[in-house]
Amino acid sequence: MGKTYERIDGRLRSFIEEQPLFFTATAPLSGDGTVNLSPKGLKGSFVVLDELTVAYLDFAGSNAETVAHLRENGRITLMWCAFQGPPNIVRVHGRGEPVFRDDPRFGELLTHFPDIDPGEHGLRAIVVVTAELVRDSCGFAVPLMTYDGDRELHARRFAREDSASLSTYFAGKDHIATSLDGLPGVPLPLPPVTHDGRPV
Repeated sequence: MGKTYERIDGRLRSFIEEQPLFFTATAPLSGDGTVNLSPKGLKGSFVVLDELTVAYLDFAGSNAETVAHLRENGRITLMWCAFQGPPNIVRVHGRGEPVFRDDPRFGELLTHFPDIDPGEHGLRAIVVVTAELVRDSCGFAVPLMTYDGDRELHARRFAREDSASLSTYFAGKDHIATSLDGLPGVPLPLPPVTHDGRPV
């Protein structure tokens, strides 16, 4: 039986922070727009900021649907599943905002992710989500699976890029600056940052 929570704390917070994988779901306002669902991983790239606020690092990739949808309407749902231990699913429905490299808040937010080297992953933004509805459900049909570790491929691919070369890479992709539905995505070119991801 599902339960609604007023805040992200205690057992609920511990469960969320222990999961190596979560999913984000967003959509444009247009009824015929493209709904997006993305997996998010890499240990240390997600944090609980307070009882109603979470954040995660938005790394380099070939699309920017989540960022585009958040810029347009802010709606987002995050979901965690227990693939080990007692069955459980937690969803955080809320409002999200991509905080870009040139935002005055970027540097301070980055301090909450001490275990991640942003220079290795082509960090584009930090997504901050304010929870409006927090619920769990049974998860009885979620399979049991073993977590073997994070893949190293992402860091290998993007560690060699600086802001200029990363901007060139993004400019060559069809759906970074704009979404599949033509919404504004990641602003290009990327503002320059130091190797540790802090604004220059």
